[in-house]
Amino acid sequence: MIKCVAIDDEPIALSIIEEYCKRFGNIELKCFTSPVEGMECINTLHPDIVLLDIEMNSHNGVELAKTLPEGIAIIFTTAFSQYALDSYNVDAVDFLHKPIFYPRFEHAIEKALLLVNAKEAESIPAAESITLKLGYKTTIVEVEHIAYIEAMDNYVKIYRPGMQTLIPQITMKEMEAQLPADRFARTHRSYIVNLKEISKFNNRQIFLKNYERPIPLGRSYTNAFNSRFRT
Repeated sequence: MIKCVAIDDEPIALSIIEEYCKRFGNIELKCFTSPVEGMECINTLHPDIVLLDIEMNSHNGVELAKTLPEGIAIIFTTAFSQYALDSYNVDAVDFLHKPIFYPRFEHAIEKALLLVNAKEAESIPAAESITLKLGYKTTIVEVEHIAYIEAMDNYVKIYRPGMQTLIPQITMKEMEAQLPADRFARTHRSYIVNLKEISKFNNRQIFLKNYERPIPLGRSYTNAFNSRFRT
């Protein structure tokens, strides 16, 4: 579950963010109209993502962002476009100009998750095998046998060339955290691929050695994928 905190002194703006988070799915959201209370929650909860209004009655969001704990993905939300440059000066992931529409919100969250997942992967040692629960059984899976992984609600499908497809009850975020970051890449909200299994790719699709079905490459994942695949 993605932990997210939203701070905005306009209740209507928070209700829109709440609706969009429910639509995106897998987000645990806490909303605050009080910047003071919101910052207290952030320091206690250490969320993955903070959605932060800039011009509030008592506080400036850019100044608040400078005091946030390290490792949090910041997305600014504001009706004032002149703050866009300031937002990037504090390493914000994205800048959403109000009124915010869902496709733009979704894109910003996906960008934030790239940062969140990359930071989590840095702290996890490379593994040759992972342990997964399949029904009532625990199974050890060699990571080299995994070609790609597809999301299925609270499950994933693990495709292995010439071997049985596995469907453990685990989220994509949890699955990605277990895989060696230098050998696997998130290419879409719903897909993770083994870099060694790739035969060719373009900016929209990835083709694997043993599968005819192409894997989609999401727009927000393209740059990160290109740099990781070519290293």
